[in-house]
Amino acid sequence: MKKERIQKIIADFGFCSRRKAEELISQNRVMCNGKKVNLGDKADFNDVITIDGEPIKLKRNKKKIYIMLYKPRGYVSTMSDERGRKCVADLVKDLPCRVYPIGRLDVNSEGLLLFTNDGNFANDIMHPSSHVNKIYRVTIRPDITDQQVAKLSEGVYIDGKKTAPALVNILSKEPNRVVVEMIISEGRNRQIRKMMDSLGVRVVRLKRTSIGPIKLGMLKPGRWRELKPGELSSLKNEVKKRFDK
Repeated sequence: MKKERIQKIIADFGFCSRRKAEELISQNRVMCNGKKVNLGDKADFNDVITIDGEPIKLKRNKKKIYIMLYKPRGYVSTMSDERGRKCVADLVKDLPCRVYPIGRLDVNSEGLLLFTNDGNFANDIMHPSSHVNKIYRVTIRPDITDQQVAKLSEGVYIDGKKTAPALVNILSKEPNRVVVEMIISEGRNRQIRKMMDSLGVRVVRLKRTSIGPIKLGMLKPGRWRELKPGELSSLKNEVKKRFDK
Protein backbone atom coordinates (compact mmCIF):
# COMPACT_ATOMS: atom_id res chain seq x y z
CA MET A 1 0.00 0.00 0.00
CA LYS A 2 1.35 3.39 -1.02
CA LYS A 3 2.44 5.61 1.86
CA GLU A 4 1.58 9.32 1.88
CA ARG A 5 2.68 12.28 3.94
CA ILE A 6 0.81 12.27 7.22
CA GLN A 7 -0.42 15.85 6.87
CA LYS A 8 -2.07 14.87 3.57
CA ILE A 9 -3.75 11.86 5.18
CA ILE A 10 -5.13 14.05 7.99
CA ALA A 11 -6.49 16.52 5.44
CA ASP A 12 -7.99 13.75 3.28
CA PHE A 13 -9.93 12.50 6.30
CA GLY A 14 -11.50 15.93 6.75
CA PHE A 15 -9.95 16.64 10.13
CA CYS A 16 -8.41 19.95 9.06
CA SER A 17 -6.54 21.56 6.18
CA ARG A 18 -3.09 20.32 5.21
CA ARG A 19 -1.53 23.55 6.46
CA LYS A 20 -3.24 23.17 9.84
CA ALA A 21 -2.11 19.54 9.99
CA GLU A 22 1.48 20.70 9.48
CA GLU A 23 1.03 23.10 12.40
CA LEU A 24 -0.28 20.26 14.58
CA ILE A 25 2.73 18.14 13.65
CA SER A 26 5.12 21.00 14.44
CA GLN A 27 3.40 21.35 17.84
CA ASN A 28 4.11 17.65 18.59
CA ARG A 29 0.38 16.90 18.81
CA VAL A 30 0.37 14.12 16.18
CA MET A 31 1.53 10.54 16.70
CA CYS A 32 1.66 7.53 14.41
CA ASN A 33 1.62 4.06 15.98
CA GLY A 34 2.51 5.62 19.30
CA LYS A 35 5.51 7.59 18.03
CA LYS A 36 5.84 11.34 17.56
CA VAL A 37 5.40 12.46 13.95
CA ASN A 38 7.82 14.81 12.21
CA LEU A 39 7.11 16.84 9.09
CA GLY A 40 7.77 14.64 6.07
CA ASP A 41 6.90 11.37 7.81
CA LYS A 42 4.65 9.04 5.82
CA ALA A 43 2.01 6.46 6.68
CA ASP A 44 -0.76 4.39 5.11
CA PHE A 45 -4.27 3.40 6.13
CA ASN A 46 -3.03 0.50 8.28
CA ASP A 47 -1.25 2.91 10.61
CA VAL A 48 -2.88 4.43 13.69
CA ILE A 49 -2.64 8.22 13.59
CA THR A 50 -3.70 10.19 16.67
CA ILE A 51 -4.11 13.90 17.31
CA ASP A 52 -3.96 14.94 20.96
CA GLY A 53 -4.30 11.24 21.78
CA GLU A 54 -7.51 10.75 19.77
CA PRO A 55 -7.33 8.51 16.67
CA ILE A 56 -8.57 9.93 13.40
CA LYS A 57 -11.04 7.78 11.54
CA LEU A 58 -9.14 5.90 8.87
CA LYS A 59 -11.62 6.15 6.05
CA ARG A 60 -11.89 8.72 3.34
CA ASN A 61 -14.92 10.97 3.19
CA LYS A 62 -17.33 9.63 0.57
CA LYS A 63 -18.70 13.06 -0.24
CA LYS A 64 -16.81 16.31 -0.40
CA ILE A 65 -18.79 19.24 0.95
CA TYR A 66 -18.26 22.91 0.13
CA ILE A 67 -20.35 25.53 1.89
CA MET A 68 -20.46 29.28 2.38
CA LEU A 69 -21.39 30.89 5.70
CA TYR A 70 -22.18 34.45 6.72
CA LYS A 71 -20.04 34.71 9.85
CA PRO A 72 -21.56 37.21 12.27
CA ARG A 73 -19.47 39.48 14.45
CA GLY A 74 -18.60 37.96 17.82
CA TYR A 75 -17.70 34.49 16.51
CA VAL A 76 -14.16 33.15 16.25
CA SER A 77 -13.25 31.32 13.03
CA THR A 78 -12.23 28.09 14.75
CA MET A 79 -14.00 24.81 15.50
CA SER A 80 -13.32 25.15 19.25
CA ASP A 81 -12.03 27.80 21.62
CA GLU A 82 -10.28 27.27 24.93
CA ARG A 83 -11.51 30.68 26.13
CA GLY A 84 -15.15 29.68 25.72
CA ARG A 85 -15.99 32.17 22.98
CA LYS A 86 -18.65 31.50 20.37
CA CYS A 87 -17.23 29.48 17.46
CA VAL A 88 -18.29 29.12 13.84
CA ALA A 89 -18.55 25.39 14.58
CA ASP A 90 -21.83 26.18 16.37
CA LEU A 91 -23.26 27.52 13.11
CA VAL A 92 -22.50 24.41 11.01
CA LYS A 93 -23.18 21.71 13.62
CA ASP A 94 -26.20 20.40 11.69
CA LEU A 95 -24.03 19.23 8.79
CA PRO A 96 -23.80 15.43 8.45
CA CYS A 97 -19.98 15.45 8.54
CA ARG A 98 -17.17 17.51 9.97
CA VAL A 99 -16.07 20.56 7.99
CA TYR A 100 -13.59 23.28 8.80
CA PRO A 101 -13.11 26.89 7.70
CA ILE A 102 -10.90 27.86 4.78
CA GLY A 103 -8.98 30.79 6.21
CA ARG A 104 -10.57 33.01 8.81
CA LEU A 105 -12.14 36.31 9.78
CA ASP A 106 -11.24 37.90 13.10
CA VAL A 107 -13.81 37.89 15.88
CA ASN A 108 -14.91 41.50 15.24
CA SER A 109 -15.30 41.03 11.48
CA GLU A 110 -18.19 39.51 9.57
CA GLY A 111 -19.12 38.16 6.18
CA LEU A 112 -18.22 35.37 3.79
CA LEU A 113 -16.39 32.34 5.14
CA LEU A 114 -15.95 29.10 3.19
CA PHE A 115 -15.96 25.62 4.74
CA THR A 116 -15.07 22.19 3.39
CA ASN A 117 -13.93 18.69 4.26
CA ASP A 118 -11.68 18.65 1.18
CA GLY A 119 -8.21 19.26 2.57
CA ASN A 120 -6.46 19.58 -0.78
CA PHE A 121 -8.97 22.17 -2.00
CA ALA A 122 -8.61 24.17 1.23
CA ASN A 123 -4.83 24.06 0.90
CA ASP A 124 -5.01 25.38 -2.68
CA ILE A 125 -7.24 28.30 -1.67
CA MET A 126 -5.03 29.31 1.27
CA HIS A 127 -1.70 28.81 -0.51
CA PRO A 128 0.21 32.11 -0.85
CA SER A 129 0.55 31.53 -4.60
CA SER A 130 -3.21 31.39 -5.21
CA HIS A 131 -3.75 35.17 -4.78
CA VAL A 132 -7.54 34.85 -4.99
CA ASN A 133 -9.10 38.31 -4.78
CA LYS A 134 -11.20 39.05 -1.70
CA ILE A 135 -13.56 42.01 -1.47
CA TYR A 136 -14.38 43.81 1.78
CA ARG A 137 -16.80 46.57 2.71
CA VAL A 138 -15.00 48.69 5.30
CA THR A 139 -16.60 51.40 7.44
CA ILE A 140 -14.06 53.86 8.88
CA ARG A 141 -14.03 56.96 11.07
CA PRO A 142 -13.63 59.85 10.88
CA ASP A 143 -12.39 60.15 7.28
CA ILE A 144 -9.84 58.97 4.74
CA THR A 145 -7.85 61.28 2.48
CA ASP A 146 -6.93 60.86 -1.15
CA GLN A 147 -3.30 60.56 -0.06
CA GLN A 148 -4.15 57.68 2.28
CA VAL A 149 -6.10 55.92 -0.47
CA ALA A 150 -3.09 56.32 -2.76
CA LYS A 151 -0.82 54.73 -0.14
CA LEU A 152 -3.14 51.73 0.19
CA SER A 153 -3.12 51.41 -3.59
CA GLU A 154 0.68 51.30 -3.58
CA GLY A 155 1.02 48.96 -0.60
CA VAL A 156 1.90 49.76 3.01
CA TYR A 157 4.19 48.12 5.54
CA ILE A 158 2.61 45.91 8.19
CA ASP A 159 4.54 43.52 10.43
CA GLY A 160 7.71 44.65 8.68
CA LYS A 161 6.61 43.60 5.20
CA LYS A 162 4.98 45.60 2.42
CA THR A 163 1.52 44.53 1.31
CA ALA A 164 0.54 43.98 -2.28
CA PRO A 165 -1.34 46.94 -3.79
CA ALA A 166 -5.01 47.16 -2.79
CA LEU A 167 -7.82 48.48 -4.95
CA VAL A 168 -9.82 51.03 -2.96
CA ASN A 169 -13.15 52.54 -4.00
CA ILE A 170 -15.04 55.14 -1.96
CA LEU A 171 -18.67 54.00 -1.69
CA SER A 172 -20.08 56.77 0.48
CA LYS A 173 -18.97 59.73 2.57
CA GLU A 174 -20.84 61.30 5.46
CA PRO A 175 -19.66 63.51 8.32
CA ASN A 176 -17.40 61.37 10.54
CA ARG A 177 -18.12 58.20 8.52
CA VAL A 178 -16.77 56.77 5.26
CA VAL A 179 -17.54 53.43 3.60
CA VAL A 180 -14.98 52.01 1.20
CA GLU A 181 -14.65 48.84 -0.83
CA MET A 182 -11.23 47.19 -0.63
CA ILE A 183 -9.98 44.40 -2.87
CA ILE A 184 -6.88 42.50 -1.78
CA SER A 185 -5.25 39.32 -3.04
CA GLU A 186 -3.33 38.35 0.09
CA GLY A 187 -4.59 36.70 3.26
CA ARG A 188 -2.35 37.99 6.02
CA ASN A 189 -3.54 38.08 9.62
CA ARG A 190 -5.93 41.00 10.26
CA GLN A 191 -4.51 42.55 7.10
CA ILE A 192 -7.04 45.27 6.36
CA ARG A 193 -7.24 46.43 9.97
CA LYS A 194 -3.43 46.61 10.14
CA MET A 195 -3.25 48.45 6.81
CA MET A 196 -5.70 51.06 8.09
CA ASP A 197 -3.94 51.25 11.47
CA SER A 198 -0.66 52.01 9.70
CA LEU A 199 -2.30 55.14 8.28
CA GLY A 200 -4.05 56.17 11.50
CA VAL A 201 -7.48 55.26 10.14
CA ARG A 202 -9.96 53.55 12.53
CA VAL A 203 -12.04 50.63 11.26
CA VAL A 204 -15.46 50.38 12.92
CA ARG A 205 -16.94 47.67 10.72
CA LEU A 206 -15.40 45.12 8.39
CA LYS A 207 -17.42 42.79 6.17
CA ARG A 208 -16.08 40.37 3.54
CA THR A 209 -18.47 40.23 0.61
CA SER A 210 -16.69 37.91 -1.82
CA ILE A 211 -13.89 35.40 -2.30
CA GLY A 212 -12.97 35.13 -5.95
CA PRO A 213 -16.20 34.52 -7.87
CA ILE A 214 -18.14 33.52 -4.71
CA LYS A 215 -20.37 36.37 -3.49
CA LEU A 216 -22.11 36.66 -0.13
CA GLY A 217 -25.28 37.94 -1.80
CA MET A 218 -28.44 37.89 0.30
CA LEU A 219 -27.28 35.23 2.76
CA LYS A 220 -28.30 36.20 6.31
CA PRO A 221 -25.89 36.38 9.28
CA GLY A 222 -25.38 32.97 10.85
CA ARG A 223 -26.81 31.07 7.88
CA TRP A 224 -25.01 28.79 5.43
CA ARG A 225 -25.64 27.05 2.14
CA GLU A 226 -23.76 24.65 -0.13
CA LEU A 227 -21.91 26.12 -3.07
CA LYS A 228 -23.68 25.58 -6.36
CA PRO A 229 -21.81 23.43 -8.92
CA GLY A 230 -21.17 26.45 -11.12
CA GLU A 231 -19.79 28.46 -8.18
CA LEU A 232 -17.47 25.66 -7.14
CA SER A 233 -16.25 25.16 -10.69
CA SER A 234 -15.60 28.89 -11.09
CA LEU A 235 -13.65 29.04 -7.84
CA LYS A 236 -11.51 26.03 -8.77
CA ASN A 237 -10.83 27.55 -12.17
CA GLU A 238 -9.86 30.86 -10.55
CA VAL A 239 -7.36 29.12 -8.26
CA LYS A 240 -5.93 27.09 -11.13
CA LYS A 241 -5.58 30.23 -13.26
CA ARG A 242 -3.69 31.99 -10.49
CA PHE A 243 -1.34 29.02 -9.95
CA ASP A 244 -0.67 28.77 -13.69
CA LYS A 245 0.50 32.39 -13.99
